[in-house]
Order: sequence, then structure tokens, then C-alpha cells
Amino acid sequence: MKILITGIAGFAGYTFANHLTNFHPDFKIIGIDNLSRKGSEVNIDYLRKNNIDFIRGDIRSKSDIDALPPVNWVIDCAANPSVLAGFNGHSSSRQLVEHNLLGTINLLEYCKVHQSGFILLSTSRVYSAVDLANVPVRAANDSFELENSLIKGLSSNGISEEFPTTAPVSLYGSTKLASETLILEYGEVFNFPVWINRCGVLAGAGQFGKADQGIFSYWINSFREKKPLEYIGFDGTGHQVRDALHPKDVALLVSRQMIEPDCEAPKIINLGGGIQNSMSLKQLSSWCQERFGEMEVKPSDVVRPMDAPWIVMDSSTAQNAWNWHVETKIEDILNEIAQHAEENPKWLEFV
Repeated sequence: MKILITGIAGFAGYTFANHLTNFHPDFKIIGIDNLSRKGSEVNIDYLRKNNIDFIRGDIRSKSDIDALPPVNWVIDCAANPSVLAGFNGHSSSRQLVEHNLLGTINLLEYCKVHQSGFILLSTSRVYSAVDLANVPVRAANDSFELENSLIKGLSSNGISEEFPTTAPVSLYGSTKLASETLILEYGEVFNFPVWINRCGVLAGAGQFGKADQGIFSYWINSFREKKPLEYIGFDGTGHQVRDALHPKDVALLVSRQMIEPDCEAPKIINLGGGIQNSMSLKQLSSWCQERFGEMEVKPSDVVRPMDAPWIVMDSSTAQNAWNWHVETKIEDILNEIAQHAEENPKWLEFV
């Protein structure tokens, strides 16, 4: 089987390539990346040493895509993954739309020509920013906990695929949601298999953590290096909650999706760490203090647009349809990041 991974030098794409190489040595992997993310070039040597054909190219460029050889599957991991992208003054809204949506269109046209299957790494941020911001919570144990709610698609298990996707969802989320619709349409009209995996917060060693993406990696590396940190929003309490998901757990499912393209399973599914793999920023700080020693995290009165107090993914559909479950526990994820931070003391500066 021949596979194209877009964004292969990024955290998710690199981890997928690593998994497929180790567990499916008969797979032939090709990767494309424009290396726009600082630090991504560090992964190129590994890819080439493992006989992965790395191509420096841009999925926004039709000529770059047209030059690719035929493959059986495309795994699309390329994206600008920040919910603040396009309107925070640090990135272009047009570039965001071109990267996350035009890139998808170019890849779908490629799949149409070569009859390649398509798998999208989508996001929890396709869900309504307004409804996410208004999820009912109460403060307890340095964390927000979910209260009873009548919001569709919200339960004690987390956010399901039935949660509203009405605008606004952020520019990032809207490009992913539009991509999902196009993927379903192309797959139906041109008769090639498609799968869409809406992932929660991906986390693990080697992630290029920033304050608005890769928060677990960013927080642990910053704490170890004693760089200033702030609790932004929610009265500066640090009570906001996210669940952590290691991309190698996603890779296990993606492997099955490629091997079983005709499986009678929903085309769109949520994948996340779930309640058992969730914690607040305040709780993460406590974990870091035990590992690295005391450091003050100051409250901030800044209010961040599109923020939400509690995002935990309900992966029941994936569990029922694919017998998929989280294998990498949050403690293992945090320890993995911390060990990598200790071995790479200038990681934040590097990336």
C-alpha cells in the first residue's frame, strides 16, 4: 500500500509516519511538507533514514500536488491548527483559508484522478464557539467540572458528534468544517473512500508547543525553563479543562481505516482522550511543580476570543464502531513530554 502524508514534518504527520513504518513495514510512505512551522526541519533526517520519500512542497500549489506519484491513501495532517489563526495579528486570514481549505480541494482533485482514499485529521474546533463558551461548569478541585446541560451532544462523557457546528466556530474551525463537507461530497460523487477524524488536543514528546496550540507541551517546557506563564481568561483561575490525546493512538485507528475502507462505520467521528485523560491548567501546573519545582503562574485579565472553559471529547462512536479506545494515559503523555524537555533544554527557543 502506498500512502501520502501531508504535513509529514509536523508533530502529527511525523508520528503517523513513525507508527506506520514500525507496524506496517510493507507500506510505502511519501510525505510532503512546506516546512513553514519552525522546528519541523528537525524531523526530515529521521524520515529519510526510514526510507520515507520526503518532498518539500505546498498543498496550496496545484503544480506541487500534480507532480506527486499515485498513492492508495492520502492522510491529510497539514493545517494551521490555531483557533486564533487569521485574526490574532500573527497570521494571515487568507493564508489560513488557502492552507486549510484550498489545500484540501487540491488533494481531493488528486484523489479523484488517482482514486485514492482520503483521511482528514479534523478538529474539535468545528463545534460552535458560542455553545462551547456557554458550556455550564462549576469550579471544584482547581478545575471546571461539567454541570447538567440540555445542550445537544453534551454529556458526562464529553462532546459528541451531535454537538452544534453553527457559526461562529473560528476561521480555523470553519475551514475544517468546510473541508469535511467537500470530502464527503467528493467521496460520494467520485466513488473513493473517505474518513474524517475530529481530534481533541494532540499531545506528546517533540510537539512544537505554543500558547495557542500544543498547550501541554508549551506549558511543560515553559515550566521547566522557568519562562513566564499566565492563566488567561476565566478570571485568571487556570480552571479551563482540555483532554490530551497522543497521535499514536489516532494512528492505530487510521491504519484500520485504510485496511478496512468498506467498514460500516460513520464517516465522521470524534477522537479524544476523554474524561480520564483531562485536566485543567491549574492541575497541570501542580503536576509541573512536583516534577520541576515551584514557579509562580500569574493570573491575567486578558480575555481570549473563541475560548472555552471545558472541551473534552466523547469518543463513544469510535469505540462502538471500531472498538477503539485510548491506550496512552495522560500521565504517560506528560512524562513523555517532560523527559523530552529535559533532553532538549532549548526546545521552546528552537521551535
